[in-house]
Amino acid sequence: MADKEVKAVDTAAAKDKPAKEKAKKPNAFVRGWKRVTRYFREMKSELKKVVWPTRQQVVRNTVVVILVVLVVGVLIWLFDWLAAAVIKALVNLAQG
Repeated sequence: MADKEVKAVDTAAAKDKPAKEKAKKPNAFVRGWKRVTRYFREMKSELKKVVWPTRQQVVRNTVVVILVVLVVGVLIWLFDWLAAAVIKALVNLAQG
């Protein structure tokens, strides 16, 4: 007889459990909104940790980038000019 009562209690608890779990879970919009707010909260805390460069460092780095771009541009121009001269010489050699 005690076994039947235990089974009856277990069955009732098992039926109520999924309903409670389902009621606890918020809908997709609430979960999505919580994720978005958590993202911005974490982003704000990370941005507080950033060490921003000084104006002098920014100017120096900008000058370095401009110089490197100019040097690479000149090198590409020289390689292009040299390749064109070699191809022109080969074509002239083949024709004449």
